[in-house]
Amino acid sequence: MAETDELVDLRSGPPSAPPTPAARRATAPWPYAVGLATAAGLGVVLALTGTHWANHPAVAAWRTVCLAITVQALPFLLLGTALSGAINAFVPADLFTRVLPRRPALAVPVASVAGAVLPGCECASVPVAGSLIRRGVTPAAAFAFLLSAPAINPIVLTATAVAFPGNPAMVLARLLASLATAAVMGWLWLWLGREDWLRPAVRHTGHHPGHSRWREFRLGFQHDFLHAGGYLVLGAMAAATFNVAVPRSVLDAFTGSPWLSVPFLTLLAVLLAVCSEADAFVAASLTGFSPVARLAFLVVGPMVDLKLIALQTGTFGRAFALRFSTATTLVAVAATVLIGGALL
Repeated sequence: MAETDELVDLRSGPPSAPPTPAARRATAPWPYAVGLATAAGLGVVLALTGTHWANHPAVAAWRTVCLAITVQALPFLLLGTALSGAINAFVPADLFTRVLPRRPALAVPVASVAGAVLPGCECASVPVAGSLIRRGVTPAAAFAFLLSAPAINPIVLTATAVAFPGNPAMVLARLLASLATAAVMGWLWLWLGREDWLRPAVRHTGHHPGHSRWREFRLGFQHDFLHAGGYLVLGAMAAATFNVAVPRSVLDAFTGSPWLSVPFLTLLAVLLAVCSEADAFVAASLTGFSPVARLAFLVVGPMVDLKLIALQTGTFGRAFALRFSTATTLVAVAATVLIGGALL
C-alpha cells in the first residue's frame, strides 16, 4: 500500500500536494475489478454446470484466439511500458521540447515521421505517447506519433513487402496513407482538441527531484504495465468473440461490392485487433477484396482496433478514446480511398 501511495504522488504531483479522493477515483484501475468479477462469475458457472462445455469447439476457438492476441501483443506492451518508464524517469524533461519544432503545427509532421524509429505495435505506442505528454510534448505531436509508430516502422513495412511480393505500390500506399492520417489527426487535435478530455494524470510530468530514478522507473513500469495489461485482455476477449461469432459466409457476402468492401474491411480491422506486424499477411489472404479495401484494413488496423481503444481508454480516458478513435477511423478511410485510388 505504501508503494501505491508513493506512485500516486509521483504521477500526480509533488509529495506536498497529495491527490484528492476524486483524483484517486479517476485513476483507479477498474479493469482489475472487471477481471476479478469475470473470474468469479466463471468460477460460479463452472461449479454449477461442470466443465464439459469448455471443450466445445467454439469455446476452444475463442480461448485460442484470445490467448493468441494477448501473447502476440504482450512483448510489445512490455517494450512500450519499459520505454515509457525510462522516458519518465531518466530523460531530461526538456529534451523532447528542444528536439521538436517549437510551433505545434510543425511538430506534428516531425513526430509522425519519428514514428518510424519504434519497432513495435500499437500496444507499445500508447504508453510511450502518454509518457511523451507527461514530459511536456504537445499532445498533438504525441498523438501523431502514437498513430504512425505501429504503421510505418521498418518491421511493419518489411512484413507488408513480404506479404505482397511484387507489389511495392501497396507498401508505398500504406506508408503515405498512414503518415497522412497521423499528421491530419495531430492537426485536428490542435484545432479541436480539449485538454480536459485527457485523464488528469496524463497532464503531469513524471520525475520529481528527491526521488530515486530507478525506483521511479520500477514503480512507473509496474503501474503502466498492470494498468494497460488489463485493458489489453479486455480488448483481446472482445476480438476473440467476434472471430468466433461471425461466420465465414458473412465475409464472402461483401467481396463482390467495391462500395461495401472498404467499410467492411475497416470494421473487420477494428474488430479482429491483429497486431500490425502480422496484419499484412491477413490482408494478403483476403484475395476476394479490392486492393483499396485491403489497404483500408492495413491503415485502420494499427490505429483503431478493440485492444487499442481499450488501451487508450486506460491511458487517456474514455472521453478521449471515443472521440479520437471515431475521428481517426474517418480520416484513415478518407486517406486510404484517396491515396489507394491513385496508387493501386
